[in-house]
Amino acid sequence: MASRVVIDPITRIEGHLRIEVEVQNGKVTDAYSSGTMVRGFELILKGRDPRDAWAFTERACGVCTTVHALASVRTVEDALGIQVPANAELIRNLMFCAQYLQDHVVHFYHLHALDWVDIVSALKADPKRTSELAQSISNWPKSSTGYFSDVQKRIKTFVESGQLGIFANGYWGHSAFKLPAEANLMAVAHYLEALEWQKEIVKVHAIFGGKNPHPNYLVGGVPCSLNINEVNAINTDRLAYVGQLFQQAQEFVEQVYIPDLMAIASFYKDWGAIGGGLSNYMAYGDLPTAGYGDPAKFKFPRGVILNRNLNEVLPVDGKDPMQVQEFVTHSWYDYAQGNDRGKHPWDGETRLHYTGPKPPYEQLEVAQKYSWIKTPRWKGHAMEVGPLARVLVAYASGSAEVKELVGAALTQLNVPVAALFSTLGRTAARGLETKLIAGWAHEFYNQLLTNIKSGDTRTANTTRWDPSTWPAEARGVGMTEAPRGALAHWIVIRDKKIDNYQLVVPSTWNASPRDDKGQMSSYESALIGTPVANTDQPIEVLRTVHSFDPCIACAVHIHDEHGRHVHQVDTF
Repeated sequence: MASRVVIDPITRIEGHLRIEVEVQNGKVTDAYSSGTMVRGFELILKGRDPRDAWAFTERACGVCTTVHALASVRTVEDALGIQVPANAELIRNLMFCAQYLQDHVVHFYHLHALDWVDIVSALKADPKRTSELAQSISNWPKSSTGYFSDVQKRIKTFVESGQLGIFANGYWGHSAFKLPAEANLMAVAHYLEALEWQKEIVKVHAIFGGKNPHPNYLVGGVPCSLNINEVNAINTDRLAYVGQLFQQAQEFVEQVYIPDLMAIASFYKDWGAIGGGLSNYMAYGDLPTAGYGDPAKFKFPRGVILNRNLNEVLPVDGKDPMQVQEFVTHSWYDYAQGNDRGKHPWDGETRLHYTGPKPPYEQLEVAQKYSWIKTPRWKGHAMEVGPLARVLVAYASGSAEVKELVGAALTQLNVPVAALFSTLGRTAARGLETKLIAGWAHEFYNQLLTNIKSGDTRTANTTRWDPSTWPAEARGVGMTEAPRGALAHWIVIRDKKIDNYQLVVPSTWNASPRDDKGQMSSYESALIGTPVANTDQPIEVLRTVHSFDPCIACAVHIHDEHGRHVHQVDTF
């Protein structure tokens, strides 16, 4: 007999995601993903100046900060035909790299590692053997016996006080944990180190964008000036500090994150055959090396892979009305002309229509509408987006860097290429692309220095800032890759104001409910077949969902069922 397991919220950050699974004979036989708060950014933006859209959309999330601003300025630039100066593109790339470095490290240690690492088991570890283990996989300086002994004492204090603090609510002692005590202690130590390190790399955003989270952006470029001798500009000192921050990041990634990832993965190689889910992958690509108008020269290529065919990468066109469409069959929205067809985002609607049970409720009404997240499709196909999709598209596109790195990882773990299509593969792909980005950041940084030395200090193009030069109607799309996957904004400008604005975010692709044909999206599909040893502690479900790095803030937003203002928080 099947039992229904409900996990709500399942996220460790930015909640509002509910997962329900049917478990029979120790395996998931059906799954449902529900965003439990409504989204209304599209309603907020209507009638506003398109040049201000980035400041609103960036607030969709404070986790993957900057990415919505980047997508937003690009969609306006696309609509108005604005070309961004080379320096602005490089600075945007550096901010992109800083975001990925911080976000991926935080995901691994603070949002996902606790699905694999048993914190309490670390109390049984021998600090000397932990030190030997750490030194065998890395030359990171913090690896002495005394260091790990001190960390162990800190954990013991947590446990003995009965207040686990940041380690509360874990399934400690679960039979699914496989790491030896010493590996657990090492991972906990690095968890704490990562908390300290992650706040450093985001200083890159403060230098180029004024602050973090939500750094400033500008339609046509970036809102900072370059002058090596000016105290109020990006000068020699600030540029040197940026280089130092990226150097520290590369050291942490290569000496802590990647060794930990590979060490932990070696104990969970069976997860290379679990959680594969969909066989279709999509990436919009990013990190332009010859201007945003040439996706063929992105560090992350653009394209689609169908049926796991790595011999063919299909092109993606966000302006083609037959490619990206959103459906609301099982979402709490309505389309004016009926819900039996999908809509391209330029024609998208955000019409709220809640028909579900009133919280708190025991189960979703899955035969009807059951989520506040719409269901996007590419030419009718459900797509997985995110690190695995990016790595696979780059691999299939012939990227020598990606092929070499993926090949080395598969060899080290002694697993086949097929292991990429899994929960383990998804987690490994995130780490591998972080290592790539740590190196790419230095390339962009050096290119920026070269431009400045040659006398090129231009950072913005404001030739189309005068609305009198705009056409009566303009449409644009801005695409990027958020850490969690393909992100795009679509805009329709009419009479100098925003007439329609639609965001299709990574979690819209991955966390959405079934479409009109009953096709599952990424989360639901990946959970089918997942083993569950104990339905009261479904850690295996967490592992697969968390491998996507679920973050639902930009997919859903608070709003009451009548469209009324709910609450305002005053800050001082």
